[in-house]
Amino acid sequence: MTAVRDQKLTRLDEFMAERGLTELWFLRPANFAWVTDGGNSTVDRAADAGVAALGYDGDAVRALTSNNEADRFREEELPSGVPVETFEWHESSLAEAVARASADSAGADVPTVPGLDPIDASRLRLPFTDPDRRVLERAGRATADAVETVARNVSPDDTERAAAGRLREELWRRGLESPVVLVGGAERSQRHRHFTPTDEPLGEYALLTVVAVERGVNIAVTRTVDFDAPSWLRERHDDASRVAATAMAATREAATTEDGAAGDVFGEIQRAYAAVGREDEWRRHHQGGAIGFESREWTATPSADAPVEAPAPYAWNPTVQGAKTEDTVLVSSGGVDVVTDTGSWPTAEYEAVDSDLRIDLPVPLSR
Repeated sequence: MTAVRDQKLTRLDEFMAERGLTELWFLRPANFAWVTDGGNSTVDRAADAGVAALGYDGDAVRALTSNNEADRFREEELPSGVPVETFEWHESSLAEAVARASADSAGADVPTVPGLDPIDASRLRLPFTDPDRRVLERAGRATADAVETVARNVSPDDTERAAAGRLREELWRRGLESPVVLVGGAERSQRHRHFTPTDEPLGEYALLTVVAVERGVNIAVTRTVDFDAPSWLRERHDDASRVAATAMAATREAATTEDGAAGDVFGEIQRAYAAVGREDEWRRHHQGGAIGFESREWTATPSADAPVEAPAPYAWNPTVQGAKTEDTVLVSSGGVDVVTDTGSWPTAEYEAVDSDLRIDLPVPLSR
């Protein structure tokens, strides 16, 4: 790992100046990964904070962790040149150690550090830097390949839980973590939009959804496999995909507008649902939003004011009862690039509503 990128340090400098802070501390794994270009501070995935923190005072980045973790972080998780300070594991929590090590007028990205101002650093992580983009593109292809591999090999008699286990295995084989794995068979995917796996058989068709992570960067993918699905599945999938194309076009437009916001994109999503005759479907599930060092950096709502950035990744996931489409795209000055396109899955061209964008997106795989 090379030294912390100047582009990221510049954002930290501006953030501190805006808030009148002299030092920033990052305990959350998403921020740790972002600052270090992929360092992993997580041991317990249920915890808000990792087992190491990063401090930045406007001059240099330093790490703080317990004595029993220090060697691993020096060897495996930190860029070259980042010093590691330690505390005895049995004498203090990480938050208490940060409080002792911090300067006056410091901020921390978790509210549990005594005496430090809570900060929200999520908007620092967008737009993506070039190294982040390279990870995104590599992880996008690997994630989609894992999901498509499973989709080609499951059968109608397989249970949702068995398919989910195969997804986790294929992702792990490719060096990807899997915080979200959802599998919905024909019956349950019509009743629920978040189809957490059960022992129900897949039946006539299945939806496979994952969020995978490589070096802190998240990728979202959904694929549909059709064993003997009713004709309405493709109709509903096509309608959801046209909404997805519209969301991508609206994201591209908002990213070029000085005050383009998530709510603007959501308004176009609502209009797209109406245009395909599914006016109320947007009420039944969230539609996605920006992705990055969290599974969603923000989720779009009618009133969301998060700025739409470029270059940055987005994962829109429109649903129409029993059907869902979802890919991760990179929106940049060059347009919209589907980073989860492997080139080996069937696709169709979808036209965004009231836009010139036409984009190839996945369709159900007939087996």
